[in-house]
Parts: sequence; structure tokens; C-alpha cells
Amino acid sequence: MKDKPKIVVVGGGFGGLAAIKALKGSGGDITLIDKRNHHLFQPLLYQVATTSLAPAEIAWPIRHLVYKRNDVRTLMGNVVAVDGHKKEVALADGTKVPYDYLILGTGARHAYFGHSDWEPYAPGLKTLEDATAMRRRLLVAFEKAELETDPARRQDLLTFVIIGGGPTGVELAGAVIELARITLRSDFRNFRPEDARVVLIEAGPRVLPNFKPEMSDYAQRALKELGVDVRLGTPVTAVHADGVDTAHGSIKSDTVIWAAGVLASPAAKWLGVEADKAGRVKVRDDLSVPGYPEIFAIGDTAVLPRPIPGIGDAAKQAGRHAGQIIHARLRGNAGAMPFHYHHLGDIATIGRSRALIDFGWLRLTGWIGWWTWGFAHIYFLIGMKNRIFIALNWLWIYLSGYRSARLITQDGPTPASASPEADPAPAGTADTPQLGSTKAKLRP
Repeated sequence: MKDKPKIVVVGGGFGGLAAIKALKGSGGDITLIDKRNHHLFQPLLYQVATTSLAPAEIAWPIRHLVYKRNDVRTLMGNVVAVDGHKKEVALADGTKVPYDYLILGTGARHAYFGHSDWEPYAPGLKTLEDATAMRRRLLVAFEKAELETDPARRQDLLTFVIIGGGPTGVELAGAVIELARITLRSDFRNFRPEDARVVLIEAGPRVLPNFKPEMSDYAQRALKELGVDVRLGTPVTAVHADGVDTAHGSIKSDTVIWAAGVLASPAAKWLGVEADKAGRVKVRDDLSVPGYPEIFAIGDTAVLPRPIPGIGDAAKQAGRHAGQIIHARLRGNAGAMPFHYHHLGDIATIGRSRALIDFGWLRLTGWIGWWTWGFAHIYFLIGMKNRIFIALNWLWIYLSGYRSARLITQDGPTPASASPEADPAPAGTADTPQLGSTKAKLRP
């Protein structure tokens, strides 16, 4: 009996899962590899970091998501190399996984634009570990402020700086200011949490630069109404233990958050192919890698000649397309199948009652936009249980301002005392970009 074609998918994010779904009935043996055992709904990751949601509400075990697919096996492992000639994927533990077709959806990590030494002082938000560490850092700052007797030192503890005015930065700024001024306002006795200061730094002339100018203007006004200190046209020149230095002065802060850019995984280096400045593989119009027609790169791993936003739906469309091409080839159809991306729109939220929706044909802001944003995200969640729980949780926060996931965990050093990771883009991680919001690609 002839062996079944071996199809390997690296990355259990939006793109990887969409590819596996498209490969159903292809007749191939599919292996899904991810560094973690869960699929993460990254668009809501900032809500874990700011205590609105618990980690288990936005992540699901990958094995459970594919348990009905007898043609799929799942491996938890860190990819360290791909041999395009031997057609093997190498894992950190020495395991070699052979393939006939390979889909790389290895995602991205934070990009510090040549300043990797900033990372310990300004961690980003890409994984559940990042979110729980950030949650700990935010809550510990308030706990330390309760013990602090020096007013100047207390103000440093209560100053939160967010670098990057894209969707992640804007959403984090709104959530952090509401955490301080609404959720925690009655929890402390030696200071007023309402005195906390949130500073959003953007190097460009406006926040949400990929939205229409009028939508960006609305976002800036909404942030200022919440009490966020928005600083535009302010490049960051240094990040250190005492805070941030900018072209227009320094800001003292114990808590700095990075939301300014991404760096692709080392997939291009593995294959020895051309990449752009962010490390993304320059793929052909069908998403295949030049010189390797059996290898496809999707999501944040790839860049096409025409611009495609780094959002969740783009990754899903690319993963589905790569799976459809492989499916067609296994059926004997080797015809050209160029990828055509269909942009559904951009969405972002600012706090618990403001959002921006731009579907092109429809634009919404304010509380109507916020409810639309909520329904859109609930629709894309996995499982009815999660949809119901998160909908009820959001309704409760909307009515009461109370956030229940305020647990300080991960006892140990905060990110500010950790050393930088050698590899800012760990391989084999889920490709989980923002849903409906273009990521900021801003230089500090």
C-alpha cells in the first residue's frame, strides 16, 4: 500500500487551524506542531493582562480542537530548523518530522528595532505567559504604592507607560486607566488609585495609523476623555529601569509596556530564503516559498508583494488557501492558485463603552461600536461555553466596573528584572495576530 502524503503544519494559531480545516478529506497524514499545547485568541489577550478575563477563557487545548480528526496528530515541540532538501522539520529535542508538504505559521514576537536591551524593561504582549506576567506587574505596582510613604516614589509606581499607538496600545491604555479609576478605586487606603497616570506614546502623528483619519481622531479624543495622556510625534530614545526617554523628555515609571512592532520567526533563516526587514519570508502570490513549491508560509511568517495586514482574519484566509492548494494538488490539480485577500474591516475598543468599527461600508463609534465589537469577538470565540461566560463577564464589567481576575501569580522576578531572551521570535508558536485590527509597525 502506498504511503499517505505527509503534511506538516507548524503553528496552532488562526492560520494553522484554518489550514487543517481546509485539508479535511485530503487523504494526507497531518502533523500539527506547536511550542505550546493551546490555541490562543490573541485579540483578547490584553483583557487577561488587565484582569477582565482569566487565561482559560481565551485559550483552548489544541488536542481538543482536533480530537475528531483521525488524520491529525499533534506534537508539542519547539521547531529549530527546517531542511528543505531532506524535507524534514527538526525539533529542539532532536526529533525529525518528515514532510511532503509544509505550512509555516510560526507567528511573531516583539520587535525593538535594534534595541533588544529594552525588552526587560518594556515587555510586550504575545502569549499567555506575557499576559499573566503583565497582570502581575500591574497589580504589584498598586500593592507597592500602598506601602510607599514617599509621594514621588509612589507616583513613579502609579505611572504606566505604553509605547505604540496601534490597536494593542490603544486597547491597553483604555483598559489600564479603567482598572485604576473604576475597578480599584475602593480597594486601597493609603492612596487614591484614581491618581494613577497612563501615558500612551506614539512616534507617528496619530494613534491607530491604519484607520481612517477621522476614526483616529475619535480614538484620541476618547482616550483623553478617559484620562490617558496621549503623546504623538514622540519617538522613544531609551527604555531603562527608571522609565522612558523620548525626544521630548523623560518619563519616570516602574511599568512600561511595549506595543510598537513585531518580528517574524526565523523561518526565512531556516530555509535560507529572502526576507523583509521584519524577518518575514517573501512568498510567491500563491503563498509558496521561492525554490520550495511544497512549502507555504502564512500569517506573520510571510509577506506578499501587495500589502496584507497582520490580523487574525488575514492569517485564517492564508491558512485556508494554503490548505486548499495542497488539497487540490493531492487530487491531481497542479494549476495556479494565487491568494486573494478580502479585508473585512478594522475594529478596536477603548475602555468598556467606546469602540471603533470600520467595515468600509459601515463605520461605528461610541457605545454602539463597543457592542458591535463585543458581538464580533464573541462570534469568533471557540465553544458556546466560552461565548456565554465572556458575554456575561463583559456585561458585568459594563454595569459594575468590577473585574474578577485580579490574582497576582507567577511568584518570582518581574519582567523588569529578567534578562532578555536570546530569541525574540520563538519558533513553533501559534500564529495569533490581532483580529480585525492592523498591528502597529511603528519605529520608536
